Amino acid sequence: MKSIKLFLYILSIALLFSCKKDDDKIEFTFLQINDVYEIAPIQGGEFGGMGRVETVHQELLKENKNTMLFMAGDFLNPSLIGTIKVDGERVRGRQMVEVMNAMNFDLVAFGNHEFDVSQEDLQRRLNESNFPWISANVKLKTKEKSIPFYKEVEGKQISLNETFIKEFTDEDGTKIKVGFISVCIPSNPAEYVEYGNMFVKARASYAAIKDSVDVVFGLTHVKLTNDKRIAKLIPNLPLIMGGHEHTNSYDKIGNVIISKADANAKTAYIHRVSYDKKTKKTIVKSELKEINATIKSDEKVGVVVHKWQDILKTQIKDIIENPEEIIYKTKIPLDGRDTQIRSKKTNLGTIITKSMSFAFEDKVDCAIVNGGSIRIDDELVGDINAVDVFRVLPYGGEILKVEIKGRLLKLVLDYGLLAAGTGAYLHRFNAEKVGEKWHIKNQEIDIKRTYTVAFSDYLLKGFDIPFLSLENKEVLSVYTPKNNELAFDIRKAVIEYLKTQK
Repeated sequence: MKSIKLFLYILSIALLFSCKKDDDKIEFTFLQINDVYEIAPIQGGEFGGMGRVETVHQELLKENKNTMLFMAGDFLNPSLIGTIKVDGERVRGRQMVEVMNAMNFDLVAFGNHEFDVSQEDLQRRLNESNFPWISANVKLKTKEKSIPFYKEVEGKQISLNETFIKEFTDEDGTKIKVGFISVCIPSNPAEYVEYGNMFVKARASYAAIKDSVDVVFGLTHVKLTNDKRIAKLIPNLPLIMGGHEHTNSYDKIGNVIISKADANAKTAYIHRVSYDKKTKKTIVKSELKEINATIKSDEKVGVVVHKWQDILKTQIKDIIENPEEIIYKTKIPLDGRDTQIRSKKTNLGTIITKSMSFAFEDKVDCAIVNGGSIRIDDELVGDINAVDVFRVLPYGGEILKVEIKGRLLKLVLDYGLLAAGTGAYLHRFNAEKVGEKWHIKNQEIDIKRTYTVAFSDYLLKGFDIPFLSLENKEVLSVYTPKNNELAFDIRKAVIEYLKTQK
């Protein structure tokens, strides 16, 4: 009897080991989001929300412990919460870092909007973050030289790396090292940042890491055309997880997959990766996951999100009583995406300038706002409330009624047109170029006439258009609205105008 039991025991052990996976293959999962400025759900709560992303993250970790969470750049700015003050300091992305710490991000790339904030604010966010950052082509300018960005930990400066290495272990003991490279588009020329050539640095960082790992992936924040060029330069990358465009895309250049999710976590990419140590072959199966109201928010992350949303609502209620009231329903999306808003007239820009005229009972000849004042970098779809308007114009500001000579007005309009691609591009109401001539209210501009123009207050400071300021002799008068007037806050003007358009 004992011999039979011993035989059965040995047989069961043998069967157990014979069933154990031992194929030199290892599987791991990447969860990718990019261009996220809002921690809470958007579009009436239908899409996005970092708490929902974390729920997906946790589900993937249960499916495979070898799961990594990535941010492919752009998260510190712009956002409405980022403009408010807490304890006397502007938030400037602090809310995003706090949420991302709670989500245990594995790796983030610098995006161009990280450099919207000041050097001091960026340093604070780096110090507060518990996750690693990488980029091969951005450096911190000092008086002596350019150095890597760094975190300050217990009084010590810990430099950020150009590359990142992660080791995975499978259930059968198979181990591999996975490398990551990153570059950022040089579109925000902040004084404290030095941008290296993204293509040169991408190839150099790949060459520096490839012999230390089994496989290398890209985590970038550049234009899709740039990602495609990188794919041609480095054809051995199985996957480039990218950002910047704000709309989802999935392209393949040779054997290189390039993926980008929608902005504000409306979607996320799930990449299930299989690597064969014998053949060195990498197989990537990608799924675009919609982050919507069917996904329950993670409780831990939800606590952090609600904390910041409560702070935001308290601040907004100081300006408007019912911030979540639906004030308008879109029939087509209102386009506030960064590239479009800084290069051509959009329907959102038209609504803002019409609202500026509306604030003065349309008793102005035209209305003008700079594209750089519109900070949402997203499309508004469906139900729109006051919070959405504040997201569009987080800095607020007065609408000024300015008496200006036609000659100067023409120069301003010409400058704004030539500034396409920058924040100085001008959105206009009742000012159109017909052929080679500017028309104001359908009449050719008269350079000798005096016009009454509604300007955003920022434009009269001379930052975007150097010759447009109070010191210019052809700025004849400026009316500054009182705090009980609609024009006192451009956001209030837009809200009240949209209510008339229901």
